[in-house]
Amino acid sequence: MEILLSDKAYENDVRPIINAFCPEEETRISTISIDFGRDKVYIDIKVNSGESYNSFTSTPDPINEKAAYKNAMKRLLYSMLSDISKKELPWGILTGIRPTKLVYELLEKGMDEEEIYRRMEEEYYCSKDRIAISILIANREMQLLNEMDYKNGYSLYIAIPFCPSTCLYCSFPSYSVERYADTVEGYLKALENEIRYASTCLPDKKLSTVYLGGGTPTTLSAKQLDRLLGLIRQLYDFTYVKEFCVEAGRPDSITKDKLMVLKKWGVDRISINPQTMQERTLELIGRKHTISQVYEAFHMARETGHDNINMDIIIGLMGERPEDVAYTLDMIKELDPEGLTVHTLAIKRAARLNAEKDNYKGLKAEKVPRMLELSKEFAKANGYLPYYLYRQKNMADNLENIGYAKYGKEGLYNILIMEEKQTILALGAGALSKFVYHDRKQIDRIDNVKNPKDYINRIDEMIKRKNDYLQERRDNN
Repeated sequence: MEILLSDKAYENDVRPIINAFCPEEETRISTISIDFGRDKVYIDIKVNSGESYNSFTSTPDPINEKAAYKNAMKRLLYSMLSDISKKELPWGILTGIRPTKLVYELLEKGMDEEEIYRRMEEEYYCSKDRIAISILIANREMQLLNEMDYKNGYSLYIAIPFCPSTCLYCSFPSYSVERYADTVEGYLKALENEIRYASTCLPDKKLSTVYLGGGTPTTLSAKQLDRLLGLIRQLYDFTYVKEFCVEAGRPDSITKDKLMVLKKWGVDRISINPQTMQERTLELIGRKHTISQVYEAFHMARETGHDNINMDIIIGLMGERPEDVAYTLDMIKELDPEGLTVHTLAIKRAARLNAEKDNYKGLKAEKVPRMLELSKEFAKANGYLPYYLYRQKNMADNLENIGYAKYGKEGLYNILIMEEKQTILALGAGALSKFVYHDRKQIDRIDNVKNPKDYINRIDEMIKRKNDYLQERRDNN
């Protein structure tokens, strides 16, 4: 399929909609041409059978009303592709935006739910059920955030970019702990330098949440974890901390000693992530653990006193069907974790699954929307409430990721990072700090290099980036 745009600046707005309607392996469209005029957008679509469809829409001014101009164009493109394909997208024209963030902002402005329904339907073509869950989640987020002084606080994110193995679908900066074994200690020393510096960065803000992610933090030894968590507790004031979370993640990285270290330093939320309870899928996606290890890790966590455990699953994994997801959910029900996060498979360019996609053509997941419905039914039947939602590009069937938790066990850091409501001071390889300014609705981003070896060699530069930025902000104020 050929896509011809008179202005390449709109490519990131156009492609996600086209890709959602026209998966590469089943598209019958040969050419899509879009002409971006100042007061009109013209679209011409040719299909392989020789038929041609064309239409136009009047638009607001693209300079002074850029967002409205884009939305008018996207609505026209959506309507034409929907007519040709005879299908609709659950999230309409919403592609590179967090739906609940949009709804949250409308609620903050005082818009009532009826107005929000109308706005989401008419402007974004969202389905009624997606609008309903967005409003439900945004209201819950607002309730939780109002219980903390998030505007005057900040959260701390610490990246441990090592994993037991790299999953086929993963695009995060994560590195095999076996191949990078000689790097781990040097990485920790560099990270400790950044942690010490960061403890001086925001003296006027209160620490709200702490999150160790990656990668898999529990690839560190118990001794290394003890040293790292002890340093964090020594340097940072935990008086106002609402959540201390460690992404244990991979069951094959978890030991009783490590779980005891987490409890020793006050970690009050962990994740143990099977992704699926089908052994054949685990082997296919490169997760080197068994189902029995999931059970073993979970029971060890309970025995060591962990009473807020989240479990992640992924729907849309290669070769899986709705009955496979139903089986996974049945097994999770036996364990009864406090949280369940349901991810829809999103294949990003950096993932091995994308680079090697020809090897997996015959393993497409079946009926992914039904899988998501099963997870929603499971959550409702077992006392899990949705509390955060986000979407990514290239998600299977244009769906979403939803975090569920039992009441009072929600992951607060997840809300803060997804809704961009609080400054996140992010440390380690691949970490991205976000400095949020509520008064002027501005977010500044400062990133760290992704490769652990580069991070070790350039740690002084990583610290200087943050220091220069913060010094400039102080000078300007």
